[in-house]
Amino acid sequence: MTETIGLPKEKLLVTIYHTDDEAFDLWHNTIGVPADRIVRIGDKEGGKPYESDNFWQMGDTGPCGPCSEIFYDHGEHIWGGPPGTPEEDGDRFIEIWNIVFMQFNRQADGTMENLPKPSVDTGMGIERIAAIKQGVHSNYEIDVFQQLIKQVADIIGVEDLTNQSLRVVADHIRSCAYLIVDGVMPSNEGRGYVLRRIIRRAVRHGNKLGSKDTFFYKLVGPLATIMGTAGEDLRAQQTMVEKVLKIEEDNFSRTLERGMLMLEEALDKVDGDELDGETVFKLYDTYGFPADLTNDVARERGYRIDEAGFEAAMDAQRQRAREAGQFGTDYNQTIKVDHGSDFCGYTGTEAKGQITEIFVEGESVDHLASGDHAVVILDHTPFYAEAGGQCGDTGIIDTEQGRFTVTDTQKIGQAIAHYGALSDGQLSVGAQATAQVDTKRRHAVAMNHSATHLLHAALRDVLGDHIAQKGSLVRADGLRFDFSHLEPVTADELKAVERIVNEQIRANNAVQTEVMDIDAAKQKGAMALFGEKYDDEVRVLSMGDFSIELCGGTHANRTGDIGMFKIVSEAGIAAGVRRIEAITGQAAIDNVYQTQADYEAKLDEVHGKAKGLEKQIQQLKQKLAAQESAGLINQVREINGIKVLISQLDGQITRHCVVC
Repeated sequence: MTETIGLPKEKLLVTIYHTDDEAFDLWHNTIGVPADRIVRIGDKEGGKPYESDNFWQMGDTGPCGPCSEIFYDHGEHIWGGPPGTPEEDGDRFIEIWNIVFMQFNRQADGTMENLPKPSVDTGMGIERIAAIKQGVHSNYEIDVFQQLIKQVADIIGVEDLTNQSLRVVADHIRSCAYLIVDGVMPSNEGRGYVLRRIIRRAVRHGNKLGSKDTFFYKLVGPLATIMGTAGEDLRAQQTMVEKVLKIEEDNFSRTLERGMLMLEEALDKVDGDELDGETVFKLYDTYGFPADLTNDVARERGYRIDEAGFEAAMDAQRQRAREAGQFGTDYNQTIKVDHGSDFCGYTGTEAKGQITEIFVEGESVDHLASGDHAVVILDHTPFYAEAGGQCGDTGIIDTEQGRFTVTDTQKIGQAIAHYGALSDGQLSVGAQATAQVDTKRRHAVAMNHSATHLLHAALRDVLGDHIAQKGSLVRADGLRFDFSHLEPVTADELKAVERIVNEQIRANNAVQTEVMDIDAAKQKGAMALFGEKYDDEVRVLSMGDFSIELCGGTHANRTGDIGMFKIVSEAGIAAGVRRIEAITGQAAIDNVYQTQADYEAKLDEVHGKAKGLEKQIQQLKQKLAAQESAGLINQVREINGIKVLISQLDGQITRHCVVC
């Protein structure tokens, strides 16, 4: 902070957890920070133990520890006090760096255990540093935000650049655009719900600024330009990002219309001058109708809203979310494995290994009796643990004393866990074992996994570079691939995708893997998945020059091994997310035969119905002809003294001439 960034020492102060004497000693005696510039922050009044701004925890249980923060003093001319004082919410002292010491593992009963591998999580606020270096006191005054604010003002038509709503819109366009670039789509749950709320808040502030038309999506282009080199990904997906934002803004406009109708009806029923908090909350929660908008409309009609009732309803919802979410999770209710496993299944499906641990119902045991269900850990194993959408291997683990049937394989920390049951004899920790993967099943899974890579590349070819993988499931009997796309894939597009994948299969390109550092992999053009964590060294899987991705799964040796690829369904599963299910190899061929058989059976059915209808028609024609024949006597004419009947009967093969 002082030597590299160049901040003056006298402008900095630090905070520590009030009992963290070790941190105090490091700051004061090792680094030289004066004692009067080290602030001890205790637990919040009335809160639980360790509930403090300077104690971090991921939930009610799990990893946690004290933290230390660095603050910058903007000077006496800015209102506010140091952390821990009543004036701490002012702008004078701003946190610019946070250091979390991951030191403890908190149990459900509140007990703190030392973590076997403590760590430090640290980072700074880049915009806050930029504000200091640029001589301003707010993030919104730095150059990037000032340019964005001007763009928002120009697009909406606002002259007052100090309007707070401009800041909200400028901040939110950046958040929303990059969330979409990273693969998040608006929805009613998870990250998608957060994105949807941010978009709606920005649109609401745009309305407050006087915007009458959709405007938010128009900021994507200016944002990409302002962000410079950090805007390259955004420029590449600009059209898609704009489309997502415009659709969401249009939908919210309709939501506002429905919300306004409900609000008007509710106001008409108000007894007194206050709209109840439950109604305000329902408008907010069900229709996404902001409480401040409800307040504005109510005030225009001479009413006020029950803010206390609204906050109570909000608190109740937050509590429900906490109870249903991760904050109530006990992170310690998992198997704790002390040993790791080496995976040796890329080159074969059989390997020798030693049993290092056995677990029955989560408890470690030394021996396993026949028939018991258990989890077995080996130091070396060819079994692939479920990861990256690929299901875990099945097979057999044999020792001299017994046989263990593996029904699933999962990862637990650095160990590969074989789930199953003892089918014969017994198993003991320390025994030497032969692990044999179900080769036929592994082969089928590998073919489907390789097909997902070809499918991914083909979708990008046909639909565009905005296609991003949102999930996958690779089994022996087929594959499932989820991807970001805003509209149904047409029948012609699906045919094109299927044709491209099968072309690549017939090309019979070698499936090659290379281990390289992550930067080299990105230079090679390998696609990484958003949300996945990669080590410094990664496996890069290439299929010719058609598909290059980071992948740790098992695959075919050549694309031709896949045999054939057939899409069986395409559907939407969430807002902006589509799902394709497909099959490969013999299953795809069988599907073609079955489809052909179904068509033939249908044709036979239609042909049989047609023949039956033709016969009915002929019979009806004959009946009609007979009826017409009965009246033919009235058509007898006399020609040269001879009575003659000449008639053509429709539907009959012959004409009749009768001399009477």
